[in-house]
Amino acid sequence: MIKSRLSKRIAVLTFLVVMALPTMAFAASEELGGEASAYIAKAIGAAVTMSASALAAGYAQSKIGAAGAGTLAERPEAAVWIVVLQALPEIIVLLGFVASIMIIGMPVTPPPGG
Repeated sequence: MIKSRLSKRIAVLTFLVVMALPTMAFAASEELGGEASAYIAKAIGAAVTMSASALAAGYAQSKIGAAGAGTLAERPEAAVWIVVLQALPEIIVLLGFVASIMIIGMPVTPPPGG
C-alpha cells in the first residue's frame, strides 16, 4: 500500500476533496431544480466508473509488467505473450469508458410526483 507519510496525506486529501465536490455541486443544483441534480449525479457516476476502471487497469499493468520483465529475462521467446498480457488490462479501461458513455447517455426521468 502507501508507504510514505506524504503520500498518505495526499491520498487522504484527494479523497476528501473528491467527496466534498459532489456535495457542493448538489447544493448549487438545488437552485436550478431537480433535473440539474440528475445530470450532476450522472456525471459523478460516469466519473467514478471511468476512474475506477483506469485505476484497476493501472494496477494490473504494473503487476503484469513487473512479472513480464522477469519472464523476458529468463525466456526471451515469450515476448509476444507478455505484450498480449500487458494489453489485456486496457480492455478494462475501454469497458469503463463505454459504461461511462452509457451512463451519460441515459435519459433523465422526472421524479415521481413532480
